[in-house]
This record gives sequence, structure tokens and C-alpha cells, in this order.
Amino acid sequence: MRLKVYHAANMAAAMDAVRAELGGDALILSTKRSRDGVEVTAGVEAAPAPELPPLVAPTVAPLPALAVPDRRAMLEWHGVPAGLTAKLQNGPLPFALQLSLRFAKLDLAAKAPPLMCVGPPGAGKTLTIARLATRLVLAGQAPLVITTDGRRAGAVEQLQAFTRLLGLNLVVADDAAAVARALAGPSGPALIDTPGCDPFDPAAHAELAGIAARAQAYQALVLPAGLDPLESQDIGAAFMAGGASLLIATKTDIARRLGGLLAAAGAGLALTEAGIGPGAADGLTGLTPAWLADRLLHRRAPGDTQR
Repeated sequence: MRLKVYHAANMAAAMDAVRAELGGDALILSTKRSRDGVEVTAGVEAAPAPELPPLVAPTVAPLPALAVPDRRAMLEWHGVPAGLTAKLQNGPLPFALQLSLRFAKLDLAAKAPPLMCVGPPGAGKTLTIARLATRLVLAGQAPLVITTDGRRAGAVEQLQAFTRLLGLNLVVADDAAAVARALAGPSGPALIDTPGCDPFDPAAHAELAGIAARAQAYQALVLPAGLDPLESQDIGAAFMAGGASLLIATKTDIARRLGGLLAAAGAGLALTEAGIGPGAADGLTGLTPAWLADRLLHRRAPGDTQR
């Protein structure tokens, strides 16, 4: 591993220097205060040795090449529901997507309502909170980060590792009242992590709704791309009925088919952000009609790592 120590006036400047020299895959190994600001030790794995050619040819056949993409065939390949596929046939695809689905930007301003990430277990809520906190710190803001996921083993420690690197305090709140007390302090951007929720458990949704009501927070469903479209549609509808209004898609970098993502959004949730990689500082991008159209049209063949 290649290691280097960076000295900077603040954490944001140090992170900029790390990314500029070591790239987005750099690991932050330690941080500490110094006389002039902060000292950050970062490292990046050395390039791996070239792999030997496989002894057996891959068994997965490449996708058929479409010189002139057939939109209906393309959307069917992605698993987009038939009703939504019919709506997306007219006009440029970004325009059709904008007419058929809802898109929005996350409001992370200092005086905005708290953002509360909800979703099924393993969807990527905690990493999404860490990515959004990193974005705010790099923009010069210090968000309040709260977790209500104190029951899952290692959940607090995972988020605490990120907040410690960012110079933030993590508030662990056991219930809605504790969340409200934490938010009663100085105003600023607030991010709330929640435990994994069974999409079809009314009691679990009621608990989340209680936290959101006391915190006056808006809910964003965090959902992985690549899930079964019908299942995603049901999950999206269930969380929307529980109070969610936004959708943050995760794992779009490893999903080949995005029909599940469109199916969940078709329930009425507004698409906001997409997870495009493992990095905390650059792992999210705005999920716009143009970005989504590009991902749908340029479907990836096996082994293609283009994002």
C-alpha cells in the first residue's frame, strides 16, 4: 500500500488533496488535530498484478448489439413495467422520463427539514448518510448526524467511523423523543439514519412515521437498483404510504437492469440521487432524466464497468 501524510487547514482541504493525488479509492487511515489544522494519513492499494487469462471461456453470452436502439425492446430488457414502457415511447427519452416520473433535488440547506433515510435492511442507508455528510463537510457545512439504528450489531460503529473522520459528533437516539431533543440544539443540516424496515410491517412503518413527525423530517427511501421490478414497485408503494416522498437509488454501478428502479419511482416517489461507486466523497450523483436515459440506453454487457 502507498501511504502519505497530508497537512491542511481543515478536513475539507485535506480530503481534496487526498482525492487529487491518490484518487477516489484512497483509504483514510488516521486523522488528528495539528498545530496548523489537521493531519490526515491516507493510503491506496498498489495496482494488482495482471490476472492470468481464464482457462474456460465465460459462459454468459454478451448482449445483442443494437446499432439503432429499439426503445421498447431496450425498456423490456431492463424489466420496466409495461404501463410505464408505453408512456416512454414518445419524444427524446430524457423528456419522456421527465414527463412520466418525478425528479427532485435533495434539500440539504441549513434551514431545511431534517432528511431521514428509510428502507429495507441492507439497502445502503448508513453509507448514504455518510456520503451526504461528506458532501456537506466538503462544502463547508457541519451537519448534525443522528442514528436510531442502535439495535443492529455494528451499526453505530460503522457510522461513527465516518463521522469521526469528518470531525463530526454522532448522536445515538433510541426513540422519537431523543431525536427531537437532539434537533432542538443549534440549527443546521440534519441527517437521520434509521434501522432496516420490513416494507410490509405496519408497526415498523408506524415507528418510522413517529420519528419523522417528532423530527419534522422528510423521508427518502433508499433502495438498491437491480431488484425484481414487481418487488421494487411494492416496496416503493409501501414506503410511500408510510410517508416517504423521495427515492435514493444505491448500487447502480453494479446493476445491469434498472427496471426495478423505474418501477419503484412509478409508485410516485421522486428520484433524487444514485449510488455510483464505493467512495464516500464521490459515491453519489444526481439522478436526473438525462443521467437515467443514458444508463438505460447504454446497457452494459458482462464485464463492462462503465458507469
